[in-house]
Amino acid sequence: MSNSVTAQMQGLSLSYGQQKVLSDLDWQLLPGQVVGLLGRNGAGKTSLLETLLGLREPQTGRVQVFGQTAAELDDAGRARVGYVPQQSDLFEGFTPAQLLRYFRSFYPRWNEAKVEGLMSRWDIARDKPIAKLSGGQQQRLSIIRALAHEPDLLVLDEPVASLDPAGRRDFLRELVDQVLDRGTTVVFSTHILSDLERVAFNVAFLKQGRIVLQAPLDELLDEVRVLSGPSAELQALIAAQGLRALHRSPLEGGRERCLLRYPQASSSSGQVPASVSSERINLEDLFMELT
Repeated sequence: MSNSVTAQMQGLSLSYGQQKVLSDLDWQLLPGQVVGLLGRNGAGKTSLLETLLGLREPQTGRVQVFGQTAAELDDAGRARVGYVPQQSDLFEGFTPAQLLRYFRSFYPRWNEAKVEGLMSRWDIARDKPIAKLSGGQQQRLSIIRALAHEPDLLVLDEPVASLDPAGRRDFLRELVDQVLDRGTTVVFSTHILSDLERVAFNVAFLKQGRIVLQAPLDELLDEVRVLSGPSAELQALIAAQGLRALHRSPLEGGRERCLLRYPQASSSSGQVPASVSSERINLEDLFMELT
């Protein structure tokens, strides 16, 4: 794996009994990328993130993080990874101060000033049992623990689900600062599309066990069009302009709806027959079409 790649997955397949979750999946994460992972409930987002971290072993394929096999990452490699799981795994019998003191012993790059700043700003009581903190405070504490050692790869599984809108904005601002200041690679799943639009420079769509599309979000919203019209005319248009349909769905009367991505700076997006309608798309509709 190239030094310019943070993580790489090749040919991943994973099943639970007869249910296939990942299917010959390929994926690559680059330094400094912020990638929002999108998929329907049950699409396998958590399984994919756990496989990326070496917490779950695929039946086939390989996963490398920082050039090492993910499941065999050495201590130095693990110290470069931060993880916020969907379900809090905090030691509820500890206080936040005890928890952070415990984890600090494992990480040579622990940033105590960052920890103290976030604890104060997010108003988390240091000496209150974690079990007595609210769900949102526990989520914030889990995030602080993941950010404290300034990881080079930060993996977040629904990190803001328990936070109110103000808490989400504050966390997302912290996330962007982390990336801009340190070039951290961040991958996170979320159902809150407005949050993703605020910080995700890239989006990846998971469907039927594969990453069907990953691209910069602003490019997708600028380049993708929804075309509706007679199937024959759409097929001719696609062939004439050398495009690939991202998604096609039949309509009544020999018509169909088609998602096309035009190359950047292409003027062809305006060249459609009068019988074909062309519309821009927003992230919510793109999610519905591609997943």
